[in-house]
Amino acid sequence: MTDALPAPGEPLRLLHLEDSELDHELVTMHVETELPWGVEFTRVEDEREFLRALDEVRPHLILSDFALPSYDGLSAFRAAHARAPRVPFIIVTGAMGEETAVDTLREGVTDYILKQRLERLPSSIRRALGEVESRTQRERAEREVRELNDRLRARLEEVERLRNTAERQSQRLEIQARQLEEALNLQKTFLAETSHELRTPLTALHGYLRRAEREAGGSQTLQDAQRVAENMTRLVNDLLQLSRGELVQSIEMHFTNLGNLLRQVGRDYGVQAPDGNFEIVGDPGRLTQVFVNLVTNAIRVTGNAQLVRLEMEPRAGEIEVRVVDRGPGVPDAVKPRIFDKFYRGKEAGSAGLGLTIAQQVVTAHGGTIDVVDTPGGGATFRVRLPELEEDAGDDLSGEPLPVDDLPGQEFTDGPRDALA
Repeated sequence: MTDALPAPGEPLRLLHLEDSELDHELVTMHVETELPWGVEFTRVEDEREFLRALDEVRPHLILSDFALPSYDGLSAFRAAHARAPRVPFIIVTGAMGEETAVDTLREGVTDYILKQRLERLPSSIRRALGEVESRTQRERAEREVRELNDRLRARLEEVERLRNTAERQSQRLEIQARQLEEALNLQKTFLAETSHELRTPLTALHGYLRRAEREAGGSQTLQDAQRVAENMTRLVNDLLQLSRGELVQSIEMHFTNLGNLLRQVGRDYGVQAPDGNFEIVGDPGRLTQVFVNLVTNAIRVTGNAQLVRLEMEPRAGEIEVRVVDRGPGVPDAVKPRIFDKFYRGKEAGSAGLGLTIAQQVVTAHGGTIDVVDTPGGGATFRVRLPELEEDAGDDLSGEPLPVDDLPGQEFTDGPRDALA
């Protein structure tokens, strides 16, 4: 199968079915200077040469006269479509009635250009190749979605099978409680490894979908594919966080510029972030995880990043960061439970772990987190972190602080896991 576009450094291969040398030269003159690729023409005059060239040249695009002494453009199209259905086919003819032109387009011919209007030919070629490339990208994205969905379903079925097996063993043999705990730990490792394996193709899939949307416009098929991919991404992230729900003790404290951290989150997710710089002592990776969870939750609830903003304000002995949204808000009955593990509201769309992990990270930093109503409608999540003491700011080297400098915190000797 011929690629939709030439590879970098390769010419655009055009097969031209034309019995007039003069008409061929006119087409060449209009095309060579107006296309963004180098062009390699192959001209043929009859059916035998045309069919041989289809196999030997492997053209990116075919141009054909409509009426030739021993052949015709519609027959040539049918032969080309049978061998290379993705290759655009444009009829370039001296005269064609309106009814005939409609019939050729109904057959599947990409376009037709009158020889008196050859200035239209370059734009027609660019449009035809663009449509083929967009279709190829869409098909690739759809195939990736199907394959990824199949793999994820198989993984989840395996997880479900392991969970059911563990539960049956627990109910049947109480004396095997220790063995059951070991099996659950293996299941947790399996979840983490599975999620890691799925994150890389999901990231590539999102890139393909965004590129296809830019090139082809927002079709319903692309929107459906994006929604499925986003749902799978949330599911994978929830699985990964489930496997790490108790790892917030693995914290490495540094001198951290909280303003820079918030602006990076804002850039990544397209939300307004505050100016200003405030130094605190904290784990920048874990704090990024907190604000990413809060920001993505707010965007999911509001459906629009423009309705979410980050604010930062110094207070007595602490820095307050607010994630403010203009969504439906959090009901008063839900607020006391919103940070509970596995709690999910009506519009949740996740496993109910993001806010629990955020609270654990903030608490490990000696801070607090809560949720209040946004004036005028919406929800505001407030994170309060201890302000950097003046005598602690002499060395901002960015190296991890000694454990003795941070009393009351628990640390592990091993490396910190990557963020969910």
